Amino acid sequence: MNAGELQVLWRLLRGQPKSGSLAERLTAFYAPQAAQYDAFRERLLHGRADLMERLAPLPGASVLELGAGTGRNVEFFGERLAQLGAVELVDLCPALLALARQRTASLPNVRVIEADAVTYQSTQLFDVIYFSYALTMIPNWEGALHNALALLKPGGKLGVVDFYVSEAQPAAGLVRHAALTRWWWPRWFGHDGVHLQPAQLNTLRQLLPNHELSEHRAPVPYLPGVRVPYYVFVGEKPNNSAIFV
Repeated sequence: MNAGELQVLWRLLRGQPKSGSLAERLTAFYAPQAAQYDAFRERLLHGRADLMERLAPLPGASVLELGAGTGRNVEFFGERLAQLGAVELVDLCPALLALARQRTASLPNVRVIEADAVTYQSTQLFDVIYFSYALTMIPNWEGALHNALALLKPGGKLGVVDFYVSEAQPAAGLVRHAALTRWWWPRWFGHDGVHLQPAQLNTLRQLLPNHELSEHRAPVPYLPGVRVPYYVFVGEKPNNSAIFV
């Protein structure tokens, strides 16, 4: 374990501040660990490449990421990235956005924007919008989802990859997590401002009935044998989109 990893672990143990605006709390929590942010979370945030492959935007497509952080996720588009149309990366944390601007400086089709996912307004609608391990960090996640759907073209794709826990009695065909899993992980992540709950996935499934969903477990760094639940969701906005206006 190197010094950078120790610094990240120390910040995780201290947790996210409880006072101040969301932007202030994010800045206080992430700014001291921004330089080590991606290296540490590369081993924890699984399913991102899978999400981008499922979204599969066509050349010229417009793409929006809400909660983009350092901009690392957009690199999972691979060779597709340079062929996309307008790409907007939105986040509230200036320290992480500084890294996103460095990462995408050579990509003329990418804009990095400091804004709130709940209230952000663009001059265009998008073919693809996604949240990558961001929805659980947004207090008004329902507002962020509805804003995303308002910014999405009819027939466009909304993608989410994130941690979660199931309901005690989930719908038929969905994974049921044990009681200890449902109790432990919301408390573990909640200390750092990440809020796991069944409602987010349930809401996604209700808003976008035409969807693909897979449920998984990922290893946790420094905790051998421990695996945290996560899901990958891609839904299509109906062409009759009046419910999202």
